[in-house]
Amino acid sequence: MSLLNRPLLQPASTPPEQVPISIDNANARRLVWRTMFSCPRLTVPAAILLILHQFCEALVPVVMGRAIDQAISTGDSGALFTWIVVLAVVFLALSTTFRFGSRLGYLAVNTVGHRLRSAVTDRILDPRGMAGPQRSAGTLLSIATSDVMRLAMTVSLGLYPVAELAAVVFCGAMLLSISWPLGLAILVAAPLLLWFMDVVGAPLRRRSEHEQQRAGEAAGSAADLMTGYRVIAGMAAQPEAAHRYRQSSRRALTAVVHARRAEGAFLVATGLFTSLLVVGVGVAAGLLAVHGSISVGQLIAVVGLTIFVIAPLSMIGANLGAVWASGLASAQRVLGVLTAPPAVTTGDRPAPGPDGSGVSIRGLTQGDIDGLDLDIAAPGMTVITGAGGDLAAVLSRAVRPDAGTVLVNGTDLFDIAYPDVLTLLRVAPHSADLFTGSVIDNVAGGAMVGDAAGEETAADLTRVDRSLLAAGADDLADILPDGLDTDVGESGRFLSGGQRQRVALARALAADTDYLVLVDPTTAVDSVTESMIAARIAELRRDRATIVLTDSPAFLAVADRVVVL
Repeated sequence: MSLLNRPLLQPASTPPEQVPISIDNANARRLVWRTMFSCPRLTVPAAILLILHQFCEALVPVVMGRAIDQAISTGDSGALFTWIVVLAVVFLALSTTFRFGSRLGYLAVNTVGHRLRSAVTDRILDPRGMAGPQRSAGTLLSIATSDVMRLAMTVSLGLYPVAELAAVVFCGAMLLSISWPLGLAILVAAPLLLWFMDVVGAPLRRRSEHEQQRAGEAAGSAADLMTGYRVIAGMAAQPEAAHRYRQSSRRALTAVVHARRAEGAFLVATGLFTSLLVVGVGVAAGLLAVHGSISVGQLIAVVGLTIFVIAPLSMIGANLGAVWASGLASAQRVLGVLTAPPAVTTGDRPAPGPDGSGVSIRGLTQGDIDGLDLDIAAPGMTVITGAGGDLAAVLSRAVRPDAGTVLVNGTDLFDIAYPDVLTLLRVAPHSADLFTGSVIDNVAGGAMVGDAAGEETAADLTRVDRSLLAAGADDLADILPDGLDTDVGESGRFLSGGQRQRVALARALAADTDYLVLVDPTTAVDSVTESMIAARIAELRRDRATIVLTDSPAFLAVADRVVVL
């Protein structure tokens, strides 16, 4: 099933009651609706409990009014005791339903948020890449965190506004039983409020989308600044970098201020509407009591219901309008990632077995490469000089060549399914990222060692040790504070440039692959260490094919074949 037509992936332990959030034929509004109802196992009981909570809230003034009419006005102590017990039961139910309903709602929001975040992260990390507009790392981080959380918060729209609307209807029914004009006023005002809220909320939706876009740009600028800080410091360009970040941050701040102003205007407008309604109902009830149309207890009930109903009427606007507006804007950004087509399309054929043909390049044209014909069949090290990054981009399937083909064991490289292709041909880029964890975790885990049960075998550990030695990273056991168990930090920031490069090289060498492509693997080490590493790699992979894209004399000296482009 293609990425664009499949539902968001769920963990194997996901209960069947959770509805997959499909992105097929989805726009932002449709994605919000699908998100809202994607976890009925939790949201349905939560909504029922919250509705019961609102009913209990509305029953309090009704019970008090009945107690005044039937117990206090008549002096009946037995009836008074009965109504006190009834009121205590109502308060107990009120507290219990809210506590458990809110907890279930909170769990539903975070469950859906986790599923959305996993889907966005999977899409970002898809080896086929994303076509369309370029997005910085900070922008993608903002989408995977804040935008996903805002979208997940729309789950609450099926809980609190529903319960608040049920409270309005219940209050209207209670008021109808006391005085039909008062009940009718409430029941007519509720749909008018929803319509008014949608009209007034349009500017807020626009401002929210702009705010989140600017916040993503600011986050991207900060991430880029921290990633390249060493280069910036080396160029003494800190003032210019700080100036650019201040500009980005100022634009984000301006967008936030405008969005908060729009939100404030929205809340004021909806609050004014509901306040005028409640004041009108209260005045009308007072006039009815003066004329004897309703009793004192009924007046207390009407006033209590009127005071109570202002909260759900106001919160319908606050919850439904603000959460819907921000969720809709975030859904647009999340959908832009999830529906982004792959930068490179690949096939689904399994990796072919060895047939003696090896890697066969015919008529390859890409960038500075024009009509390249090359065959690499025998084991050993082949060094290709002058290739730049164009050949590496094609071999890693980051881009399709403008012309020509690359066959591996007689099968087009772009027809092989991922991750089957990694057992056949793997490209270790020049700038490889390390993952949070220890050195040994990066080498062993990154190379996907282990048996079917995920346990490392003796052969795996031997391969990792040999790879560390070949990459010249074995000395890290003595240099680093905790040896090979030292945490490398995010993207390896706790290591020096040379240490990071050697750990990444060891990870590539530990991978069990027939054809390994290394792109300038030793640019961050000194010449003596480079010569040692080149000789060790040639020895480690003497029975397999290794392709090194470099101009390094150390690799040229130990190469079995040299190709000059």
